[in-house]
Amino acid sequence: MGTRVQAVEVGDDGRTWTVLGDDHRCVGPIEEFLEYHRVIGSSPNTVRSYAKGLQLWWAFLAEAGLSWEDPGVEMLRGFLTWLTSGLAPSVSPLQRADPVTPKVAEATVSARLAAVVSFYRYHHDLHGRGRLIALASTGPARRGRYQPMLAHLDGRRRRPAAPLRLHRPSSGPPPLFTPAQVRAILDGCATFDTTLGEWRGSLRDRLLFATLVETGMRLGEALCLTHADWRVGRGETPFVEVVPKAHPHGQRVKGGRHRRIYVSDSLERLYSDYLWTLVNAAEEAGRVVDDSWFVFVNLAREPRFAPMRPETVYATVRRLRRDLGDAVPTGWSPHWARHTHATALLLAGVPEHVVSRRLGHADVQTTMDLYGWVTEDAEMRAAAEWRRFAEGWRLPDD
Repeated sequence: MGTRVQAVEVGDDGRTWTVLGDDHRCVGPIEEFLEYHRVIGSSPNTVRSYAKGLQLWWAFLAEAGLSWEDPGVEMLRGFLTWLTSGLAPSVSPLQRADPVTPKVAEATVSARLAAVVSFYRYHHDLHGRGRLIALASTGPARRGRYQPMLAHLDGRRRRPAAPLRLHRPSSGPPPLFTPAQVRAILDGCATFDTTLGEWRGSLRDRLLFATLVETGMRLGEALCLTHADWRVGRGETPFVEVVPKAHPHGQRVKGGRHRRIYVSDSLERLYSDYLWTLVNAAEEAGRVVDDSWFVFVNLAREPRFAPMRPETVYATVRRLRRDLGDAVPTGWSPHWARHTHATALLLAGVPEHVVSRRLGHADVQTTMDLYGWVTEDAEMRAAAEWRRFAEGWRLPDD
């Protein structure tokens, strides 16, 4: 049967993942590494990615008949070949006129490599195992990575170049929506019928995508919002607080950092309209909405009023792609809203450090690396209606 990745429900903490061996038990060295990341607060998606990478590595070692403790850098190179071509460790590829099409994308291979290297760094630092692979990474090896008290020693000595490096092509500017495409997506969720004086469609979905575009939140951060986090209707500048908290479906605030995001009057009104709709639906079901409720909940499917799953959002995305056709880009995702938000602010002249804080980046350099191209694209600035698009988005006084 071999190793496999197994999802594990952990009560109020949501879902995590582990790797099971032939005996249906957790693979000890992998589970120790994954538990470390759970304890330090790594995201469930990170744990899942590490689990998948290490499950594949264990399968590769089993096929090669090797122990995990220190198989050597050459086997790591073989692992990459195995991932991309499917060739067994004992098989040498023949030179062919036509190159073999890779089985997986380079980004996926990079993620699998990162999982294995991180695993060996952990075991090398704590147990002295896997030294060669611990030194094989896409950057300089850092002794003591898993010993925070000694982290200040890392920069005192120059390290040799990594013996294994995976080429990563430049990804170019991040994808984004035009203002017209944003309007199409919002109207594809719900529109206001002026004749009847009410919303038609899913007001919840319109609020979700409007929130993503206007605040620059990640999808997981938006799904973690509770009604206590929306500070509106108090006669002051409306804002939303991004607060780290547990979500039953594994969503989280990346980095565990709190931040406040000011929003427009139009988003405040949209939230208020949605809240009244939610309150009425809850009263009909004999429920009472309070501040602890998650904002985005099930309204039609069961269990009603339960926190919304990200899979539900992606089902809505697929419907909108189908319904809107050429009005929206092919293959768009909710994360495009975050890129669009940052782009709109920068093209409207908002300083990079303000955009960085609003996005929740740990360092303004991250913002500059991702969006530095924006301020250089004068043609885009002149042609697009970005400044008008961002009007009303309230920013902190800086």
